[in-house]
Amino acid sequence: MPEENKEVKKPEETTKEEPKKEEVKKEDKKEEDKKEEDKKEEDKKEEDKVEEAKDEPAAMQDDQEVKVDNDIFLFTSESVNEGHPDKLCDQVSDAVLDACLKEDPLSKVACETCTKTGMVMVFGEITTKANVNYEAVVRDTLKKIGYDDNAKGIDYRTCSVVVAIEQQSPDIAQGVHLNKKEEEIGAGDQGHMFGYATDETPEYMPLTHLLATQLGERLTQVRKEGICKWVRPDGKTQVVVAYKKINGAMVPQFVHTILISTQHEDGVSNETIHADLMKHVIKPVVPAKYMSDKTIYHLNPSGRFVIGGPHGDAGLTGRKIIIDTYGGWGAHGGGAFSGKDPTKVDRSAAYMARWIAKSLVAAGLCKRALVQLAYAIGVAEPLSVHVDSYGTSEKADWELANIVKKNFDCRPGCIIRDLKLLRPIYQGTACYGHFGRDNPDYSWETVKALNF
Repeated sequence: MPEENKEVKKPEETTKEEPKKEEVKKEDKKEEDKKEEDKKEEDKKEEDKVEEAKDEPAAMQDDQEVKVDNDIFLFTSESVNEGHPDKLCDQVSDAVLDACLKEDPLSKVACETCTKTGMVMVFGEITTKANVNYEAVVRDTLKKIGYDDNAKGIDYRTCSVVVAIEQQSPDIAQGVHLNKKEEEIGAGDQGHMFGYATDETPEYMPLTHLLATQLGERLTQVRKEGICKWVRPDGKTQVVVAYKKINGAMVPQFVHTILISTQHEDGVSNETIHADLMKHVIKPVVPAKYMSDKTIYHLNPSGRFVIGGPHGDAGLTGRKIIIDTYGGWGAHGGGAFSGKDPTKVDRSAAYMARWIAKSLVAAGLCKRALVQLAYAIGVAEPLSVHVDSYGTSEKADWELANIVKKNFDCRPGCIIRDLKLLRPIYQGTACYGHFGRDNPDYSWETVKALNF
């Protein structure tokens, strides 16, 4: 019957659906189990993170201060006194240059000097109309430094003076300056030169270099003025400063270490040396705001420095090029300055690069500037002009380079003209740095107003 048939069909349909429901239930259970396992894994990860966090120090105010301290770094610059054998040679070379320029401003000079016990030799290439007594120039320079006794390292009256000077190569002369107008004068040699400036001091010089140089100059002053009669001409200084770098600018924090090694007469005690250097050299030079009871002092740490000058070490022109410039900051092209007339771009273009860098910083265009100029021998136009503002300028470095090109003529003849470099002004630059000096003769230190 129909009803019975219906009743029979219903159980058959139920029997078919039941396995499907069971399968769904199993799938649901698997999904729930998986979710539960995933949750357990997440919970375990969270627990692991908590455990790791327990092992780490809590972020407290003290930890923040330590982090600030970690941003401080130490930087060192050194200097040497005018009695150092290498600096003696630089001064003799520049004294020869000045003697030539005094009588003949168009002199072409490349003068080297070397020295050892009882001997000074000047050698190189010089073409000049000046009548120069080279031996007299050497002896006078030694006398001014204070080398008047063999016990000090050399005696200007009795030392041997050797002169080996030839004329400039005609090959160089024809390619650089012969029959050329001022603006056509080519570079005296190839090379690349750098200038640097920073707003960390009023002189736009690095504090480390400035202090090291000023300590050395003061050491010479107390010797020559008789304030510390035991001091002799040879000596070296070194200063370590703690800095912070803030948005690319260098900000001095404190003086970390001061090192002075000075030649002295025999018999003076280390206690006297220490006391006199602290009272008469360090305190008058280093600003009190940078000093603390934690400042470290190494004053004649070797314990004895009686033998000095050329007796202690041989000297040679051009071996203190970092001391001559920025104390390790910025960069250096490698060419020395002393004994070279301004057609040698090693010198004149380095002065120009400093003039540019200082003018950029003084104008407020950047807080630090490194300027590079590059030349080919006999070619007037520079091969390249580059500016690096260390990220301290609102302008891009290429924009600063364009400002430089619009405001400065970097051809060698024009550098000589604009900085008035044919004057006999060089002997004074040969010790205590070529840059950052308060001397109106050093025209590259006079800031130029820029149009931009």
